[in-house]
Amino acid sequence: MPGYELLALEDQVADIIGKAQRGLKLTAEDLAERADLPLNLVQALRQGILEPETQEGALARLAFVLNLHPPALLALAKAAWQPQPVSVMDGLAMFTTWYGDMTVNAYVVWDPNSREAASFDTGSSCQPMVAHLQANRLQLKRIFITHTHMDHLADLETLQSAEEAKQAFCYGSAVENPLGLKPLVHGDGLILGNLTIRVLGTSGHTPGGLSYFVEGLGKPLVIVGDALFAGSMGGAAYAYHEAIEHIQRRLLTLPHETVICPGHGPLTTVGEERQHNPFFASSK
Repeated sequence: MPGYELLALEDQVADIIGKAQRGLKLTAEDLAERADLPLNLVQALRQGILEPETQEGALARLAFVLNLHPPALLALAKAAWQPQPVSVMDGLAMFTTWYGDMTVNAYVVWDPNSREAASFDTGSSCQPMVAHLQANRLQLKRIFITHTHMDHLADLETLQSAEEAKQAFCYGSAVENPLGLKPLVHGDGLILGNLTIRVLGTSGHTPGGLSYFVEGLGKPLVIVGDALFAGSMGGAAYAYHEAIEHIQRRLLTLPHETVICPGHGPLTTVGEERQHNPFFASSK
């Protein structure tokens, strides 16, 4: 069965170490002292310079100090893990566009029976999304924004003006709402044809970040913006510990088979991230 495009992972080991280090507010000197490692080795690992003879021991020590899962981090360092491809399901389409030097994902979800659809973020261009709506005779009823970083809503005005979106309501966080969207908070529920959409507060990456849990298709799915990536998480300069808690309690407690639709990188599942994500693997 065909699957969605398996994009490259958003973060490499150096990115993951950096996010954890910034979140815990530790300097390189702090890491060296706590991990009992030479400072120059810590700096090399922080830059992604991973010599085979030092990976196993030094990276495991650094992972422990950063509250990361050592085997999961080492697997990423050795390029030994990628999420299993997600089979295409009727009712979910993924759109990846370039924004500067990075790619960003947006999504359309629809009820295969009523043909009513919802979009999630826009990426740099909503044209592929609009073309999909037209080609599949979908009527956009709801527009959702996960958070207000520009790469996720750069083409919102164009999408709102599209003929296919003339009946659509546009929603975003009540906490983070500079555009005056219809406000949502954690726990809100919405209906789309025969589908249900539950709003999950996943702040941390931004003050009002939202995720959207959708049930009624072949598998449950959750659109998470930049809260969570395959094998990593979004940078959480706003509130690192809050981000960790929300992901653990509100995303990784969803059913094992739930498809995670992130703002960058490949699709993954709750089961994959519970086992392989260095920030959240269970055997810390």
